[in-house]
Amino acid sequence: MQRKTLSPPSIPIMRSLIKYFLLSILFSFITNLSATAQKNTHNLFSAGYASAFIGGLYDAWYPYKSLHLHGDFGLGAPAMLDGELIMLNGKLYKTQYTGKTSRLSDTEKTPYAIVCFFKANRVYKPNRQLSKAELYKYLDSVLINQNGIYAVHINGDFKYIKTRAFPPVVQKPYLPLAAMLDRQHFFEFNTIKGDLVGYKLPVFMEGAHISGYHFHFLSDDKAAGGHIIDLIANDITIEVDTLSSYTMELPQTPDFNNFDFRKDRKEEIKSVENGKKQ
Repeated sequence: MQRKTLSPPSIPIMRSLIKYFLLSILFSFITNLSATAQKNTHNLFSAGYASAFIGGLYDAWYPYKSLHLHGDFGLGAPAMLDGELIMLNGKLYKTQYTGKTSRLSDTEKTPYAIVCFFKANRVYKPNRQLSKAELYKYLDSVLINQNGIYAVHINGDFKYIKTRAFPPVVQKPYLPLAAMLDRQHFFEFNTIKGDLVGYKLPVFMEGAHISGYHFHFLSDDKAAGGHIIDLIANDITIEVDTLSSYTMELPQTPDFNNFDFRKDRKEEIKSVENGKKQ
């Protein structure tokens, strides 16, 4: 039997293969560049609707794994209102009503969270001791756009921190958060280092979000945290990322579809934010 000798690909075929290979590399590069550009667009992403969550929608529906696609910095709530949620440097932590703070698995879900890819464009050093009210007044003096969307990261030494967390709910129908203030557990810390993760959001975003200031705390050793109730800051550094857009994904659940949005929950939101009835 006569054997056939395979000849090497012709020059035109080789050129086509090289061209295809180079185009594939170029397409991959453009795709990655587009993803990177999208990641850094200073966008606030919300999984859920604030007033609906505060009104009692505590069942988890949005995967943490998906949340990472929209941010590395933010706050929210764990499943079944089991404590307080914080995201810092892309890592998620939960502070339970027992005070225990632990790292969260990306396999879990949240009923409500807001995140962004944090990239500071301004840095401030107050260089003096500040109470919570004084801190907010200082922030107001530098965040002067009343309709601006600001992500705020505060790191440093605190003379005093008071936080809170709610215990998990167990049975439907769930009560609104403002009706469960007597179930809060408070935690107090003296002379502690850590981070505040939060936002200052404008009034026109009220309802879909919580307008004004909203911060969660995480200690340097990652052993303490919670929603901020009160504080005295000693030596802190304030980093600000000015956001220019916001997007939202809503739960596709019967509870959300039947939720009554006609009720004005502004006072409820204030009570929940401050940890006491207004």
